[in-house]
Amino acid sequence: MLDHEGIESQIFALDANRPNLVARIKGNGSKRPLLLMGHTDVVTVDPSKWKFPPFSATRDGGYVYARGSLDDKPHVVAGLMILLELKRLKVPLDRDVIFLAESSEEGSSATEAVGIDYMTKQHADAINAEYCFAEGGGVSRIGGKPAYASVQTLEKNPRAIELVAHGTSGHASVPIADNAIVHLSAAVAAVGRWRAPVRLNDTTTEFFKRLATVSVPENAERYRAILNPDSPQGRAADEYFAAHEPRYASMLRTSVTPTIIAGGYRVNVIPSEAKATLDVRQLPDEDPVKFLDDVRRVVNDPSVRVAYAQRTQRPTGTSARLDTDAFAAIEAAVKKHYDTVTLPVMGTGATDMAQVRTKGTQCYGIGVASDAEDGPKGFGAHSDQERILEAELHRFVRFEWDVVQRLGFSR
Repeated sequence: MLDHEGIESQIFALDANRPNLVARIKGNGSKRPLLLMGHTDVVTVDPSKWKFPPFSATRDGGYVYARGSLDDKPHVVAGLMILLELKRLKVPLDRDVIFLAESSEEGSSATEAVGIDYMTKQHADAINAEYCFAEGGGVSRIGGKPAYASVQTLEKNPRAIELVAHGTSGHASVPIADNAIVHLSAAVAAVGRWRAPVRLNDTTTEFFKRLATVSVPENAERYRAILNPDSPQGRAADEYFAAHEPRYASMLRTSVTPTIIAGGYRVNVIPSEAKATLDVRQLPDEDPVKFLDDVRRVVNDPSVRVAYAQRTQRPTGTSARLDTDAFAAIEAAVKKHYDTVTLPVMGTGATDMAQVRTKGTQCYGIGVASDAEDGPKGFGAHSDQERILEAELHRFVRFEWDVVQRLGFSR
């Protein structure tokens, strides 16, 4: 399609089965380029759990059901459509508009290097830009009406910690005090109950300030209270978030979540070792050594070894600024298309903007509108019934077009 339309494009592939595509519409060069990013890979599926075939893109009741319909096909669609329209309309541009369809964002440590790592380390010139727009944000609808738009300007750093307990093996008919599984279970429970201290940054402070302005009084009071986390009201707000709004609780601190437990191989054998893996999402300014020591103190058991596990490390980039033309363009487009407030957010997950930010590009995570009720019902990203509102996909394309228009069109 790109060749047919006369759009310049290149394939960059460290792995032939996982290529990255870069397409470009050239401007007059008076300003640095814009980069539109979207990843083409998706997480795996269990087809038996899907109502519709997961790769069928079935349209039903105003929705499109498919793996990747939220994560991350909207950005791939929007980037492609914007380039096609720029070319077909022969729009004069002050800057190049680059579209990167990248591979392996969802990949394991063995495959991540062929995607954004490969592009930023080996072909950075091909995607060099002043601003980039990718996943990580979105518009939250409540009761069918946009409540607010989130724009990711910063993200946590994913790590993994392993807890390994050792004890004496033996016949399970004779219980023993140093049972590795018992020690491990106590350690996992202790970490699961623990919450690291609250630490706000510029992004999360602005998030809660702005969120308070569009919330009902009871919620607004909590959002303002958390800005003073050591006060009684701030601690009460934190407790409320932990119980009722865990995504907000995670934005306030480095989070730790037990995800994998392994131990034992027969019902009548006490194993000599048991292991648990913890998913850790560290604040960008977290001291990894100090944090590991904090976890050791929480475990408080010399028979349990606490150490970082191997995990592909994403770089810790600086926060995207809020005083740029790009953020102003996003706010204007949000107001036009969704008539709501724009909130800068720190992503609790991870995106490939982390690598791009290390090159000096100001990156902003934007996204399609979805119903806040959908996630808990099992229709969210990575779920077994992932879906997108068809009308919101169209609106997102128009929204991103307006962002590009404001930043790139020649006046």
